[in-house]
Amino acid sequence: MSDARDRRRNDKPVDVDRRRAERNRRIHERVMVDLEVDYRASDTFLFAYITDISAMGIFVRTNTPEPEGTRINLCFRTPKELGSRPMELEGEVIWINRYRPNDPEGRQPGMGLRFVDLTPPQREEVMRLVRTFAYLSDDDDQDERDLPVGNS
Repeated sequence: MSDARDRRRNDKPVDVDRRRAERNRRIHERVMVDLEVDYRASDTFLFAYITDISAMGIFVRTNTPEPEGTRINLCFRTPKELGSRPMELEGEVIWINRYRPNDPEGRQPGMGLRFVDLTPPQREEVMRLVRTFAYLSDDDDQDERDLPVGNS
């Protein structure tokens, strides 16, 4: 038993870049976004931000996440590039990050939601949103690569 503990102490620490680990295990690519969202769970109405989105779900940044299994009605607007239309979707909380002041790993508090009961038009709109943000993100990466290195 003590040998096992000693080996664990000598092993390299687990990579704390959760996003990279999550990306490696996900089937659907998540893209970073910054969208305002109104949501309702039961009789509670709240305002928060969506910080990433995929074809299957979103992460909502909030200090007061709903419990796992909670069904939530979401309402947010698409960006100008997509006509700034309101989207109303249903999601289910499948995991949460509780609020931890001064979290050493820098995790954002909030909840991961899986979309549920999407109609085909809603699914297409979500896919269009993901593709748009993925494209914009690729442009940002390209802009960073084009920046000069060093002092001018």
